[in-house]
Amino acid sequence: MKLLSFTHQGRARFGALRGNDEIVALDGHGHDSLRAALDAGDLPALARLADTLSVTHRLDEVRLLPPIPAPEKIICVGVNYGKRNEEYQDGSAPPAYPSVFPRFPGSFVGHGAPLLRPPESEQLDYEGEIAIVIGKAGRRISAQDAWSHIAGLTCLNEGTVRDWIKHGKFNVTQGKNFDASGSMGPWMVTADEFDPAAPLTVSTRVNGELRQQDTTDNLMFPFAELIRYISIWTTLKPGDVISTGTPIGAGVRFTPPRFLKPGDVVEVEVAGIGILSNPVADESAVPA
Repeated sequence: MKLLSFTHQGRARFGALRGNDEIVALDGHGHDSLRAALDAGDLPALARLADTLSVTHRLDEVRLLPPIPAPEKIICVGVNYGKRNEEYQDGSAPPAYPSVFPRFPGSFVGHGAPLLRPPESEQLDYEGEIAIVIGKAGRRISAQDAWSHIAGLTCLNEGTVRDWIKHGKFNVTQGKNFDASGSMGPWMVTADEFDPAAPLTVSTRVNGELRQQDTTDNLMFPFAELIRYISIWTTLKPGDVISTGTPIGAGVRFTPPRFLKPGDVVEVEVAGIGILSNPVADESAVPA
C-alpha cells in the first residue's frame, strides 16, 4: 500500500494511493495524520478501510508533503555504501560503526516542491537515498527483529549545502539542515510490499542524466544493523525516519563540481517505491 500526506485547499490530510493518480483520503476515520495512525498501530486497519472508501482526490489536485510531515526524529547515515568509503581515497578501512547525524523536518519538502538554494551558498548538492519509516517503537532492537519495526520505505534527497558542512570541526549539521534543501516522498510504501532479503536499487538523475546508482547489497550497514545500532542509544518511535546513505556520484565529486542551480530537476528513484522529483530554485526567488 502507498500512503501519502498532502494538503488540499489549505487543509493537511493523508490517504492511500489507488492506481497511478487517485487518492483515497483516510483522515477523519480515527486519525488526523499518518504519524498518528502509525503510533496507534493501525496500518492493517487502514489497508482494509482504504479498500472500502471512494476516491476523494487526484494527484494533480493536491500538494504532496513528506510522507511523515513532522517526525520526532530524522536520523541520517553518512558514507554507508562501500564505494563511498573508497571515494574518500584516504586509505581508511571500512568503519566499525555507522556515521549518523540529525536533520530537522523543515529541511525537507515533498514531491514536486522546489529545493531552495540559499543566498549564502552556491554549493547545493543532491544525495539520493532510501529512507526507513519506523512503525513500531523500540529500544535496543535486535537485528533479527528490526524488520518488524519498519512501517515502510520512501525516497529521500538528502540535499546538502557543501561548504557549510565544513564550518565545524566535528559536525556536518549546518550544511545538512538549510530549510527546504532536501525532499522526501512521494509516498511511503508499506513494508509488506518488500522482501527483506531482496536488494533495492536507488538512482539519482539531474535533468535526466544519471548521476548515482547502487544497490542495497553494497551497504556497509544494512537496514537491520542501522536499526539495531541506532536503537541502542535512542528509542525509535512510530514516524521516525532513518535515511540509509547515498551512493557515489554526488555533484561535489565531479571535476569541476556540478552543484545544483535554479531550473535543474532532481529525480530520486527507488525500485518498488517510485520517483521523487523536485525542481531547484533560489530561495530569494520563492515568495515566503
